[in-house]
Amino acid sequence: MLEYSVEFPVRYYETDQMGIVHHSNYIRFFECARLKMMEEWGYPLQQCEKDGVTIPVVSVECKYKHSAYLGDTLKAVAAIDEKEPMAKLIIHQSVYNQDGLLCAAGDVVLGFLNKETGRPTRCPEQIIEVIRKEIEKNK
Repeated sequence: MLEYSVEFPVRYYETDQMGIVHHSNYIRFFECARLKMMEEWGYPLQQCEKDGVTIPVVSVECKYKHSAYLGDTLKAVAAIDEKEPMAKLIIHQSVYNQDGLLCAAGDVVLGFLNKETGRPTRCPEQIIEVIRKEIEKNK
């Protein structure tokens, strides 16, 4: 399984009046890890769109396990276990606090659309190549 993670502090605006991270922010944390992963792997989302393919979120599942608080440092993880995605890509996502406690976990399903027609298309070859390259690096 390919895995990428990014760390960041909990910011005040991400919390409620009790200093607890609001549940809606975990979806943002998931996205942050996914976008940074593709950027680090050499094929950022902006390039995919320039190449004519948009990547909409088809579905998100998020299970909340442990609260995160103002002052915590979080680690957002994005993981892929598909070698060659076809019409969709499933990203396994999780968020941990600085003590390694799992705060939230779930799956994000991404689709692929032709930017010009808005019609479904296959996963861009560039994404498949990036995944293959990362698999080889991690053997």
